[in-house]
Amino acid sequence: MRWALPAGLFAAVMAAGVARAETEFNVERVDVVDLKTVYAEVRPIDTVPGRARIGGTVATLSVDEGQAVKAGEVIAMVGDPKLALTLDSLAAQIKVAEAEYDNAETQLKRGRTLIQRGIISQASLDELETAAEVATRKLDSAKAERSVVEQQLAEGAVEAPTDGRVLTVPVTTGAVIMAGETVATIAAEGYILRLEVPERHARFMAVGDKIFVARRQLGADEAAPATVTGTIKQVYPELQNGRVVADATVEDLGDYFVGERALVRVSAGHRSTYAIPESFVKTRYGIDFVRLKRPDGEIVDVVVQLGRRFRKDDKTFIEVLTGVADGDTLVMS
Repeated sequence: MRWALPAGLFAAVMAAGVARAETEFNVERVDVVDLKTVYAEVRPIDTVPGRARIGGTVATLSVDEGQAVKAGEVIAMVGDPKLALTLDSLAAQIKVAEAEYDNAETQLKRGRTLIQRGIISQASLDELETAAEVATRKLDSAKAERSVVEQQLAEGAVEAPTDGRVLTVPVTTGAVIMAGETVATIAAEGYILRLEVPERHARFMAVGDKIFVARRQLGADEAAPATVTGTIKQVYPELQNGRVVADATVEDLGDYFVGERALVRVSAGHRSTYAIPESFVKTRYGIDFVRLKRPDGEIVDVVVQLGRRFRKDDKTFIEVLTGVADGDTLVMS
């Protein structure tokens, strides 16, 4: 003879079973990513110097450290008084060459008229044509020299070579500089994290690995997540001072100072450990306990030593270093 449970009683039994399942946890070993904490330095992707193209005196300086600039923006003007004097001299030479050219053209026209009348010889006409050609070339040469000086004057404008932010300005207004000397150092837009990891972890690092960057504590937004995720983009093949060097990209690094150090956790392989839900751990008087259910059903408090926390299946787990073993059953208090 079969007995049917009322619907309400059946629901209560099922709820009790689910509650019991959620309040007990069987301890077993799990594989977790072994994260090591290192410091990384914020670096610009590229550092480009803005150089003077001519020597002279810095007439104006329109940028300062920390200022954002655009490619092609004039950041300084370098002037050379000698160029202005040379330009004046060339202007006078051009006027002389123009007068000589006009005179040579007039003489050539007169010569062509006279040769038709048989007054002068062909040799004399050839001399007049040569003189006119020389005057033309002399005028063109003077104009070309003026164009060179005008271009040098235009090159006194020091332009930003790329979009970015000014890091250093090693000159001041009125300083005398040489051609090729740096007027401002510009960090191209975009920053990376430069990591230096002990060489024993080198074999665990690979391009594409994830890293976890702790947000700066001072002035941090309380609503912001505790860490941000980045990706290793390059691992350098040469060790430096016993450390492997790698570059990682992270979103929203623009609010960091160039050269600022950030706390980073990188993967150093996998290891086996015990992990339990954080809700099963209770702390009293600074000591961490879990409630252990013995085979005879007795519930006892066991002191445990805890490790790091991590997320798994949308739950927070915490590593247990000592105090539990495989097969232990924990109950929630």
